[in-house]
Amino acid sequence: MAVVCQEIGKAGIVTTEASPIEINHLANEKSPYLLEHAHNPVDWYPWGAEAFAKARKEQKPIFLSIGYSTCHWCHVMEHESFENKDIARLLNANFISIKVDREERPDVDRVYMSFVQATTGSGGWPMSVFLTPELEPFVGGTYFPPTDRFGRPGFATILKQIAGIWKTDRQRILEQGSQITASLRQYAAASSGEGSMAGKETLDAGFKQIARGFDPEWGGFSDAPKFPRPVTLNFLFRVFARDRKAGGAEARGKQALEMNLLTLRKMAEGGMHDHLGGGFHRYSVDGYWHIPHFEKMLYDQAQLAASYLDAFQITRDPLYEGVARDILDYVRRDMTGKEGGFYSAEDADSLFERGKPERGEGAFYLWTQDEIQRALGDEPAKIFDYFYGVEPGGNAPAESDPHGEFSGKNTLIQRYTLPETATHFSRTEEDIQKSLAQSRKALFEVRAGRPRPNLDDKVITAWNGLMISAFARASQVLDDPGYLEAGRRAALFVEAHLYDKGTLLRSYREGPGKAAGFADDYAFLIQGLLDLYEASFEIKWLQWAVQLQKKQDELFQDKGAGGYFGVTGEDPNILLRMKEDYDGAEPSPNSVSALNLLRLAQLTGNAGYEGEAKKTIAAFGEQLHKMPAAMPQMLVALDFALDKPLQIVIAGGTAAGDTRALLREVHRHYIPDKILLGADGGEGQKWLAERLDFMKTAGSPGGKAAAYLCEDYTCQLPTSDPVKLSELLGAQR
Repeated sequence: MAVVCQEIGKAGIVTTEASPIEINHLANEKSPYLLEHAHNPVDWYPWGAEAFAKARKEQKPIFLSIGYSTCHWCHVMEHESFENKDIARLLNANFISIKVDREERPDVDRVYMSFVQATTGSGGWPMSVFLTPELEPFVGGTYFPPTDRFGRPGFATILKQIAGIWKTDRQRILEQGSQITASLRQYAAASSGEGSMAGKETLDAGFKQIARGFDPEWGGFSDAPKFPRPVTLNFLFRVFARDRKAGGAEARGKQALEMNLLTLRKMAEGGMHDHLGGGFHRYSVDGYWHIPHFEKMLYDQAQLAASYLDAFQITRDPLYEGVARDILDYVRRDMTGKEGGFYSAEDADSLFERGKPERGEGAFYLWTQDEIQRALGDEPAKIFDYFYGVEPGGNAPAESDPHGEFSGKNTLIQRYTLPETATHFSRTEEDIQKSLAQSRKALFEVRAGRPRPNLDDKVITAWNGLMISAFARASQVLDDPGYLEAGRRAALFVEAHLYDKGTLLRSYREGPGKAAGFADDYAFLIQGLLDLYEASFEIKWLQWAVQLQKKQDELFQDKGAGGYFGVTGEDPNILLRMKEDYDGAEPSPNSVSALNLLRLAQLTGNAGYEGEAKKTIAAFGEQLHKMPAAMPQMLVALDFALDKPLQIVIAGGTAAGDTRALLREVHRHYIPDKILLGADGGEGQKWLAERLDFMKTAGSPGGKAAAYLCEDYTCQLPTSDPVKLSELLGAQR
């Protein structure tokens, strides 16, 4: 990269013969992101053989642009550069331009993101990478402004200079691309080595690393920008459970719980939380959860719902229940298709007014004080403004709004508690609560009349798996069968539309997408099916999970060193076959797979699953030793592997009242390392009994539903008394 970058600023102007076009090769794609660019004057191609062949035939470099439909800066670069006819001429004359939706093709995104991060020190979207006709990268970055600014070249200048160097010194670029690709392959191979199984000391080290980054005032584990990272919360909840199980011998359990609860409370109070419509925006641009980046992603809703459910299960605080429900209800209302599949995302940007082209980030969500006053009337508006921090000139701090985009606008944040607000207005808390509820409803209805953000209605298998998990868990913790039905419908959708001859597909929109499923599609869906089985005792979900695990092992497993590659390695156009090891906005498929395998071992009695799980954890032993905080979901799997899981068998008809009473008692307790099995005397129990001997005799004494608590497949005497069951579960915690 250095060679080419040194030349930028020296090369001459290149020709721009090619004219802009009215419609390009994206017009027949299904991705909303690609379709948004179908009428750009740039002659875009989708990722595929046609574009590659054209680049090789014409011996032109490739300009690869990767983004997604709800990405704010992707929209900015499109408007500034890709709708610009002069820039389109430069691209069309000198490059083959390829547009990729990172959500459809995470395999392409991961390869070139690795390059951009390695060569620039950071990454993000839109991602802009220049490739040789053999798809080898030689220059990359993220967002480029259209013109030169602050002493740095703009996109047009970069295009001219790279095209000039390509014409005058092509061989040097080709050699550089080959060297870079070789280095990336070497790095990918080095990170896939065999390791040793970690122990409790790794859990301790992970906790200490995470705790050092904790913000004791506002919660969260970073400075601005502040992202939710539910995988960290997952691990810390288990630190709490492990300490509690040991009798609270270590103070870190209490500390872990307090860090999580503060983080979840502050997020719920902040502007990242949609106080009117439910759900959470992607992240906060500041350190106190105030001004969000306004897109809403399905994978965030799924994981955050699970975190709030864990918090409610532990504390019984209705705050956490309320937030979990508002996430889940938002997804059911706004992000669920007619057939039950869950949509991917809602945009950060939307129109300011119907019939006018101007758009802005957060336009759908922001309020002026006058708008609120007109909608609510004087007294309700005063209460609402006080509670939610509404100010006459807008409430965006200058450091969070450097360009003044939110001037005069308010992002709703909870400034005061209910008691504080009641005291301020000399009213009862009940009066204030009622007034706020009525105001939220009224403003929600006003907001519904605004132009909505664009909806990315792709159904992505992996993200649906995460959401199925959340709905299954919610049906248990909140005792709400409606949530179970939402998860079940989504699983049926995936089965009907994204599962073909034993193999998963990545996405669906107006028909199945072209890409086969990746490792995360298998891992996340298997997790969802295991959760769905434990919530419903429908054996078909467990059977399907077993089938998918077999297929995942066949397609992605490293039989030698352990762990899972993200791709099959069969596509010659994907230059790197990597194993993901970072639990970020989404967990790594390796972390999720390790826990899936451990659960499958317990659910089926197949010890081979446990061996593969431990081999997967060991494959990342070096990473866990150096930086355990980078893999908190793998630490969750490690915690499970080091524990003796509790097997709970519920015998009785799932619809019977006495069975439901026992299940409610089980779900009242936070016991993360447990396995739940159903014994109703039917086909499901028969299937399990063929694999687990103790399931042959698990029945309902005297015709009453019963609960069996087992460890290492050895069970205590059953109980039909929920009170006694509570005592037994309490002793297990």
